[in-house]
Amino acid sequence: MFAVICTDKPGSLEVRKSNRDAHLAYIEETGVVLMAGPFLDDNGDMCGSLVILSVTTRAAAMDWAKGDPYAKAELFSDVRVEEWKKVVG
Repeated sequence: MFAVICTDKPGSLEVRKSNRDAHLAYIEETGVVLMAGPFLDDNGDMCGSLVILSVTTRAAAMDWAKGDPYAKAELFSDVRVEEWKKVVG
């Protein structure tokens, strides 16, 4: 599994909101997302994303991240892809 950890650019909440439906459709269509959700700032507004992918290679995870409508809308200031091992839960 791989974690895709993204930080939104400052002041980009409207970009996130306007691309949210396409992002959620991409998650559904690709069928490799085990869990996902936004990070929240101190005001409770969405400010980033955590997506756990069931893929076998870092390259596949990076390809998924590049295909995300959020990434295509240039929402993120930073994207990390880390291999992840589930231990609890």
